[in-house]
This record gives sequence, C-alpha cells and structure tokens, in this order.
Amino acid sequence: MRLVIAGTMALDTVETPFGKAERIVGGAATYIALAASFYTKGIGIVSIVGNDFPASMLADLEQRGIDLTGVVRHLSRPSFFWAGRYHADMQGRDTLETQLNVLLEFPDALPPAYRQAEMLLLGNLDPELQMRIYQQINPRPRFVAMDTMNFWITGKREALERMIAQVDMLSINDEEARQLAGDYSLRRCARAILGMGPRYLLIKKGENGALLFLKNGEIFFFPAYPLEDVFDPTGAGDTFAGAIMGYLSLQEEITLEALQEAIIQGTILASFCVEQFGVQALLTLSEKEVEARKEQLLRMSHFIRLPARA
Repeated sequence: MRLVIAGTMALDTVETPFGKAERIVGGAATYIALAASFYTKGIGIVSIVGNDFPASMLADLEQRGIDLTGVVRHLSRPSFFWAGRYHADMQGRDTLETQLNVLLEFPDALPPAYRQAEMLLLGNLDPELQMRIYQQINPRPRFVAMDTMNFWITGKREALERMIAQVDMLSINDEEARQLAGDYSLRRCARAILGMGPRYLLIKKGENGALLFLKNGEIFFFPAYPLEDVFDPTGAGDTFAGAIMGYLSLQEEITLEALQEAIIQGTILASFCVEQFGVQALLTLSEKEVEARKEQLLRMSHFIRLPARA
C-alpha cells in the first residue's frame, strides 16, 4: 500500500450564501482520497460508514483504485453527520448539528495490507486513535502527516503533543496554530510547534494561501488561486492535504523542492473543490484543467524585476 488515509467519511448539510446542499457526501478521508487519486494508486482508507452512506460513492472510490478494505460498513446505524452554515465572508461558519453516530465505533485495527504503508496521512481524529493507527505500521512510513483541530488541542493536549512528536508534517490552520502555541505571531508559533518534533509545519490561511515553515527557520509562502465564486469551502483543507500526499508518494525522495511542488498541486485541486458543493468537482476534474490552472497560478505569482528608469 502506497498511501494509507485515516479519517472520517460523512454526510454533510452545507449552507452558504450561494445555496444549500443537504446530506451530501463529505468527510476528511473522502476528500483526501479523491484528491490523492489524481496522482497515485495504492491508496487505502481507514474509516467507518453507516447504512445511509451512498453505495454509488463507495463504487466511485473503488473505480479510482482506492482500497476500501479498511472501511467498516455498519448496517444498523447512520453515518457521521455534520450540518453547518457559512458566514457571508465564507471564512467563519456555525455548526448547526453534529451527529457522531458510527464515528463512536471508528476502527483502530489496520488490515494486514495497510501495515507496511509507505505514506500515512492521519486526518482530524482523536490523537489517541491516531497514535494507535500509526503504531501498527512497521517499518515506519517514510512520510507521516497529520491534521488536528481546536477540540483536541483543548481536550487532549498531552496525547496530541505525543502524536505531533512522531510526524514529519503537521498541517493546521492559523487559528489552530495560535491556539496550539499560545502566541499570535505565526513565526513564533511555528518555532514553538516545530520544537515539538515535526520537520515541517504547514499553516493554512484559506483564501490567503498557506505558509510552510522549516526547522532551519526558512519560510515559504504559497498564494491561493483567486476565484470569482466559492460555493463550499468545507473540503478545501482535506483536498489540499490529499493532493500533497498523493504527489509526494510518487517521489523517490521527499525533498524541499518536491514538497513545494506538492503544495502547488494541493492549492490547485483545493481551488476546484470549493467551486462546487461537496466532492462533486473532484469527481469530474480532468488533468488538462489542473495543468491549465497551475500555469495561470504560476504566472500570477511570478515577479519580474523591471529595469530602473533612466
């Protein structure tokens, strides 16, 4: 198995200024796997779904070569469900409803084929569960990345720090970075978080792009692709992470240059994802569209030094 993903598979109801979509497929692992499948094969998901999760979506995942051996299918309970409403600026959002349902029985035993995975991406889950999954892969994956959220930063700080110490890259948003480090300055936050163990810290800033911090003090800024309309930001961060890990899984060596290119790829796929509700954009996106948008982004972000005026 080239890449193992542990995360939620869910049904969401999303309301934005552009409309409302009810009980659409969501969940971190769904977005991550679909994004990663643009770049690599040998993807396996560790998750759980209920009796209401669409069989057509499971078929779509398998058609893309994604292995679902690690997905438990509960026949008597509904899937994890989340409902939320985004504010007018499409940045803040209010959670209207959360139903854990089958998420309370999330599997922590990996299928044998997953236990020698080359790469591991731990989605936003209980850090104790993340650790149990991580410890079953032997030898250690050559690259481990993880996500987390404010709920775990507050509620399971010690377990979270133990997990962060094991990974190569932590990917969180700017609000979570400030909460984790207890500081407002993202540079000081990065220094503190990198001191916890990871080699890289990726701080997501939504429409303002992303920052990659290295232990040696280097910082790289990646702009977001400017869009006319954003319909649903829900899966942007997970799509971003999935594309990064999918691209990296193909590289013989994970260098800084490879990571930078992976982040560009993640930026592009995330920009397509938010243009439609749910995962729909990821199901129809073509390589030609990805390459065209990448070229546009590179042109937008390339600065040419003009000669001084006489």
